[in-house]
Amino acid sequence: HGGRFVLRIEDTDQKRYNPEALNWLLRGLRYLGLDWDEGPETGGEYGPYVQTQRLEIYREHTRRLLESGRAYRCFCTPERLEAVSRELQEKGQNPGYDRFCRKLDPEEAAVRAARGEAHTVRFRMAESGEITVHDLIRGDITFQNANLQDTVLMKSDGIPTYHLANVVDDRLMKISHILRGDEWVNSLPLHVHLYRALGWEPPVMAHLPLILNPTGKGKMSKRESRAPDGRVM
Repeated sequence: HGGRFVLRIEDTDQKRYNPEALNWLLRGLRYLGLDWDEGPETGGEYGPYVQTQRLEIYREHTRRLLESGRAYRCFCTPERLEAVSRELQEKGQNPGYDRFCRKLDPEEAAVRAARGEAHTVRFRMAESGEITVHDLIRGDITFQNANLQDTVLMKSDGIPTYHLANVVDDRLMKISHILRGDEWVNSLPLHVHLYRALGWEPPVMAHLPLILNPTGKGKMSKRESRAPDGRVM
């Protein structure tokens, strides 16, 4: 299709980050003859291509969402969030966030943040109506907004979640098509809402069936699947 091979390092999950993994990844790709047009060690027009080197870009887009009212600061502690989720489960409801900080005055929230009070930034999801998104494989899929969460976009450590970072990067790096696994279908409405909140047209999206483990126990995992003789498959 005349496209370009872009290698982007998505390392915003610092709890699982392994500093040695990048070199393993780059060596492995080159060993297989997969040379990227843009990315680490190659450069390109839309770099940097490591997400933790793009933090100010994400923070600027977070500020845009806050200023437009499409996002808000959340000061709930992990302990409160856990208690709320447990209470919802006990009531037979889906666990999640109760939107407690959504009603905070934005100016008051900004003052608290400026004082250094720990907080996250959440997307202000529509509470009613529905959103229909198009998947290249499944066609139109409709989601009820009331069933969607006010998802965290920026964590308390100033690092974005996957949802914000990838939407921003896909737009700024001019990604035209997104092909990913079925497990991301439920994130599709959030991402489309985010694109629209930022005034952007979403790219073409397709969600592919997962490769299942031959044992029948869920999807194939590079961490768990092994050949009968013990070799990693």
